[in-house]
Amino acid sequence: MIKFALAGNPNCGKTTLFNSLTGSTAHVGNWPGVTVDKREGVYKKCAEPISIVDLPGIYSLSPYTPEEVVSRNFILDEQPDCVINIVDATNLERNLYLTTQIMEIDVPMVIALNMMDEVAKSGDKIDAKKLESKIGLPVIEISALKCQGMDELMERAYEESKKPREGTTVLKHSALGHLIGDVKISLEGKGVSSPLFHSVKLVEMDEIETEAHSDCVKMVEAFKKTFNDDIFGTDFEAMVADGRYKYISQNFSSVLTRNVKKGEERLTNSDKIDKVLTHRIWGIPIFLAVLFAIFHLTFSENFLFLGGFFAEDWDPLKRTWFEGLIFNGGIFSPGVMIFNVWNEIIVGKLFGLIGSGVESISGIAPWAVSLINDGVLGGLTAVLSFLPQILILFLFFSILEDSGYMARVAFILDKLFRKFGLSGRAFMPMIMGFGCSVPAMANTRTLADEKERTATIRVIPFFSCGAKLPILTAIAGAIATMSSIKNPDIITYSMYLLGIVVAILSVLLMRNTTMRGDVPPFIMELPSYRTPQFKSLMMLIWDKAKHFIKKAFTVILASTIVIWFLTNFTWEWKMIEDKTAVSQSILASLGRFIQPLFTPLGFGSQLGKYGWVFAVAAVTGLIAKEDVIGSFGTLAACLAAAISVEVADIDIDGGVSAVQAMVDATGATVPGLISFIAFNMLTIPCFATVATAKAELSSKKTFNLTLLFWIGASYVVSAAIYLIGTWPLTAIIFAGVVAAVVVGIVLYNRSHKIA
Repeated sequence: MIKFALAGNPNCGKTTLFNSLTGSTAHVGNWPGVTVDKREGVYKKCAEPISIVDLPGIYSLSPYTPEEVVSRNFILDEQPDCVINIVDATNLERNLYLTTQIMEIDVPMVIALNMMDEVAKSGDKIDAKKLESKIGLPVIEISALKCQGMDELMERAYEESKKPREGTTVLKHSALGHLIGDVKISLEGKGVSSPLFHSVKLVEMDEIETEAHSDCVKMVEAFKKTFNDDIFGTDFEAMVADGRYKYISQNFSSVLTRNVKKGEERLTNSDKIDKVLTHRIWGIPIFLAVLFAIFHLTFSENFLFLGGFFAEDWDPLKRTWFEGLIFNGGIFSPGVMIFNVWNEIIVGKLFGLIGSGVESISGIAPWAVSLINDGVLGGLTAVLSFLPQILILFLFFSILEDSGYMARVAFILDKLFRKFGLSGRAFMPMIMGFGCSVPAMANTRTLADEKERTATIRVIPFFSCGAKLPILTAIAGAIATMSSIKNPDIITYSMYLLGIVVAILSVLLMRNTTMRGDVPPFIMELPSYRTPQFKSLMMLIWDKAKHFIKKAFTVILASTIVIWFLTNFTWEWKMIEDKTAVSQSILASLGRFIQPLFTPLGFGSQLGKYGWVFAVAAVTGLIAKEDVIGSFGTLAACLAAAISVEVADIDIDGGVSAVQAMVDATGATVPGLISFIAFNMLTIPCFATVATAKAELSSKKTFNLTLLFWIGASYVVSAAIYLIGTWPLTAIIFAGVVAAVVVGIVLYNRSHKIA
């Protein structure tokens, strides 16, 4: 199959173009040996199917980051039939810097001049035909966001893929042109493919090239002895970069006509918005307000804060299918409405029919009925019930990222983060942790400083991912039921903020003790604000839903079956016929064994006979965080008989949630439940994240210390929450300990100043 590669700068619209071209055929994996996203799909509208590979966003083909190495090696080694270079037309000259490097490789190439709709909207003009004539490559105007020019681009790329192409360079007439030519001749004699590209990189003293062609390095070193530039001396890498930019400015700037009167400076819409959103005082409060709005839209049961104006049972949709789903003394948020409809009408009825069907099968063994209804359906219902809110939250964060706002958040947080020993660049992997910690940790490779990178990897799990959302949502709902806090969204929002605060304090501690060092400079490009593409957002949500459902029916399903087995069998491998004797089960004995460990955290020995369920759920969460609620679902179903006998006011069949059943059966308190949330948010993350951390950290010792750090941080924070929440005066003790630690750090740093 013909293979095309998409290459371009970050924020040039490359991923949007990829999604438009490949649609539902796209799939995501990792490059071999590198934890960097690899996206592939198929375009089917040409004369033959075309495989499209979306390369990581890069600024150059120098080996500064793993993304650049991946893109470089793919183009050189895989030799795609054509490279489509996506150029952000609103930042033409800067984007052409990468273009001048790709065109040095012997590969067919076309330029996709993207965002031409924004250029036209601003009143600017770009002469694409003139640019094509000057650069010697096909140039096609497109708008990936509006799907304009897609067919023309692919037809032109298909035509070019049938023609051989020899690399060209804009450095031909520069001061280094003669040296580049000599090195190229030498490499041609050795049979090296794309000799022009390799010769330019050798002149730059690129580390990959100098290692591969050490004999040619002598030629470059000899030239240095006879050459000395007035500005750059013998820094050939700087000279090459300067030569590229000068050529771009002198030869390509004329194709752009700006709509600005002489002497008049124009503010773009992005500039005007940035005056508010990146304000030095209001920027961070606005970000916190945006976060609260997201959680309120997703989790609030009192959306417009009108609950007190109506009777508690006020519902204009009484005696309809939607009774209690949209109103209940107030208006539910959109997230809660969708959650209710999903659970009552879809998940509830579907799984209810399956359960009834299983029970009606004649001759089926009682243990099989229990396994399917209590083990499988009970666990899956508990986990799948939160799918809508996970997707809604993911949608909001995707909108913030695609619109360009998240880049602004990194910018405004840079000044704050520097006080804690991190650059604003570290915020981007952290914020990715809200989606999933695995790619977030991989993204830390963009951090140059090893100590900053290690500190960032350690705190990424504190930014709660979507897998932890069922824990927060379910327990926040239970807390709202049993306390005066009637807004679960406030609890959820507060716990997310807790994770952020603990992350910042942890970094402050690490960067002032074991990981002291200078904060590297942070330079980033702020993309223009853009309206996220609906199709792209829906594809991202669909991918997230597929991933969650796949996990639910594999890892989580297997875990709930194991939980069911351990709950229904004794150590003599006999099934417990009397459900009220569940305390004799294997799981109960294991739970009671580890239960005392969690006593200082509020969900240990003080919870009595059935308190072990919280200890068990916390441990199963180490496999996958969704297993915490999956375990509650399975345990609630298995313990239903025992609980209903011993706790008179509980009726599982009456609709009490699994978590609420556990709370009522154990007598867990609000501080204990908040502590339980905090522990699961901060402790060792799921197996996949742990494996990623092990691969990304520099040594086995660092990895082991990271595991201890996660355990210690979660235990200390959870204990503080429970003890202060239960006995407020203990806050004085914790304050004293914190003060002593701070004084100790200050005194230590004064006596061990960094050289």
